[in-house]
Amino acid sequence: MRILFFGDVVGRAGRDAVIAHMPALRERLDPDLTVVNGENAAGGYGVTVKIAEEFFAAGIDVVTLGNHTWDQKELVGTIEQQPRIVRPVNYPEGTPGRGFVLLQARGGRKVLVVNVLLRLFMEPMDDPFAAVDRVLKAHRLGAGGVDAILIDVHGEATSEKMIMGHFCDGRASLVVGTHSHVPTADHTVLPKGTAYQTDAGMCGDYDSAIGMKKEVAMAKMVRKLPTERLSPAEGEGTVCGCYVETDDRTGLALRIEPLRIGGRLSQTFPERSQ
Repeated sequence: MRILFFGDVVGRAGRDAVIAHMPALRERLDPDLTVVNGENAAGGYGVTVKIAEEFFAAGIDVVTLGNHTWDQKELVGTIEQQPRIVRPVNYPEGTPGRGFVLLQARGGRKVLVVNVLLRLFMEPMDDPFAAVDRVLKAHRLGAGGVDAILIDVHGEATSEKMIMGHFCDGRASLVVGTHSHVPTADHTVLPKGTAYQTDAGMCGDYDSAIGMKKEVAMAKMVRKLPTERLSPAEGEGTVCGCYVETDDRTGLALRIEPLRIGGRLSQTFPERSQ
């Protein structure tokens, strides 16, 4: 299978960039599963159903979230009707929505997408490792089980993301980090066959402070002045993410390549295997 993952979409610049590049990406990579982290898509704070539907219309299969899940209050009452919007699996019992989705890809193949929120330097949450372990025990990868498993690991600490990668090695096709908004250069296939990248980076304007207008962030940090609320930068967006190919028999990764197109960062556009 071919899996395409986009990191955190920040504001309109990120949304426009992802949607604009989707036709070329679909033609060039022909992904079986496309996932985007949309937790900053609505003005930098959460996602709305309307924005999620724009992603779906562009060919994206699943929208994952993170610590800004409930910033758009409308989602509290609507997420139950949107199975392809996935909030962190380790929210407390009774929280609206679902922490994973099992869907059917081309050829009848089953794919599982999981979202988890880590704890170091983040708000207190239920144990992310126990929550992911329960899902993976119920949905085994490979023959007779699920054909591909993607886990979006939303967290601040690189060490905690790496430990989640090793914890899931051999049990997932891809473990990829979000939240830091900076693409890391450690894309690899782990020893037991799980593709891993500590952070996919953001989809947004990199002439910014991790996607937000730099002038406001600078006034807040340098001069300690009261400022307006941070809002997304509005220049040309860079689309950041990763591309993974898996073994049809085992569901494990054969390769992982970074994706960076448009905007200010150095460009890298993967090619699919023939």
